[in-house]
Amino acid sequence: MQDVSHSMDMRSLHPSEPSDKQEEACGVFGIYAPAEDVAKLTYFGLYALQHRGQESAGIATFDGTTIHLHKEMGLVSQVFNESILQQMPGRMAVGHTRYSTTGSSRVVNAQPAVVETRLGSFALAHNGNLVNTKALRDELLQRQCNFNTTTDSEAIAFAIAEAVNDGEDWLDGAITACKRCHGAFSLVVGTPAGLMGVRDPNGIRPLVIGTLGNNPHRYVLASETCGLDIIGAEYLRDVEPGELVWITEAGIASYHWAQQPQRKLCIFEMIYFARPDSVMHNESLYTYRLRLGRQLAKESLVEADMVMGVPDSGIPAAIGFSQASGIPYAEGLIKNRYVGRTFIQPTQMMRESGIKMKLNPLRDVLAGKRVIIVDDSIVRGTTSRKLVKTLREAGATEVHMRISSPPVTHPCFYGIDTDNQDQLIAATKSVEEIGKQIEVDSLAYLSWEGMLLATGEDPNSFCSACFTGDYPVVVPELLKRSKLMLEKSSV
Repeated sequence: MQDVSHSMDMRSLHPSEPSDKQEEACGVFGIYAPAEDVAKLTYFGLYALQHRGQESAGIATFDGTTIHLHKEMGLVSQVFNESILQQMPGRMAVGHTRYSTTGSSRVVNAQPAVVETRLGSFALAHNGNLVNTKALRDELLQRQCNFNTTTDSEAIAFAIAEAVNDGEDWLDGAITACKRCHGAFSLVVGTPAGLMGVRDPNGIRPLVIGTLGNNPHRYVLASETCGLDIIGAEYLRDVEPGELVWITEAGIASYHWAQQPQRKLCIFEMIYFARPDSVMHNESLYTYRLRLGRQLAKESLVEADMVMGVPDSGIPAAIGFSQASGIPYAEGLIKNRYVGRTFIQPTQMMRESGIKMKLNPLRDVLAGKRVIIVDDSIVRGTTSRKLVKTLREAGATEVHMRISSPPVTHPCFYGIDTDNQDQLIAATKSVEEIGKQIEVDSLAYLSWEGMLLATGEDPNSFCSACFTGDYPVVVPELLKRSKLMLEKSSV
């Protein structure tokens, strides 16, 4: 039995003007906790992971053989309320918050995806992006799989269903399906028999395991540790690249299903995507971002009166830059934290006035000052140019921009919504040319070596393809050509 609720089918939640940031694909959450209010715990877990996707949200709970599913377009707080959550009993749950990468922004593509099999129905939530989606879908279509969506996530779900319907149990069926998938996938899968967490052989997208503090035999899966913190769960460890964890009443079991796993965590998770209070490599990402700023100051110091960050993602690096340079840190922009994604589009006059709907300058702080402004990245350059204009209009006499990552020159194929290569400003312009376009007095990026040095980890254990074009998972030629517009002749 499946209880499905959909209340709106908006074509898109994107604002009229595209963001000048790379957008993360999704946040996933799972919990196995009989006798606990798993729907409400999942709601709060997704609430903490809201930054990973703001288009749709969904929860599936397992009450015996019954799945209660509710998913809609919108923010977590818009999709769920007390009344809905009270109608979702169960001993375990799977949750998802989505930003579309593969598949358009429509409610039919919202997750978790629920599929029926001979062993009952299961629910799947996916963070990442497959690179062999077309080939996998074609294979599944030949087996008469009836796709309801345009997502690669549903292809993974049908691959599991096919293996189960061919006679395998949940565990072997999931492993068989994962071996058919190429690309990035961190999965949370709820079945009538238990809960699974799976990472691809490169561990490109994160996935962590926690235990509920008051009951160490109750387990939680989440994209980031901030999803554990909010419900009082204790971080246990990461799901390893190429690992499947199987959680049942008997406890947690581990299966290493990939023959040669090689860790390639997306470096942008550490620079920008994950929340600064989330923990990776035994420290908060806030601490890593401070080091990025300190390294940036070593590489590109300039005389100035103040250092400021672009709220919120540029602030830790700006503080680090200030600490290393001795130049005072100050807030120069105040962020309206309640803008979010709105269905109401601003008027043309408001659009022409720039980005003051989201960021407003502190004129008395900026007036007469030589300013260093730190941000985590520049993708298209449109927002950076508006920021610089806003600071000058507020009285800044000089504006020097420093970026705590290298130039983004290549699109991502592993779960980040990036433009075609010819729309990435650093793919078509030199640093000097970008500086002229965004109208700064000087522009400097962090070096690739400096970015990796600041991790304190093996530099080969990260995917940094958006800076280098060195893709750790082979990308099919047709898919490459769709985004690598500047390299058609070589691919």
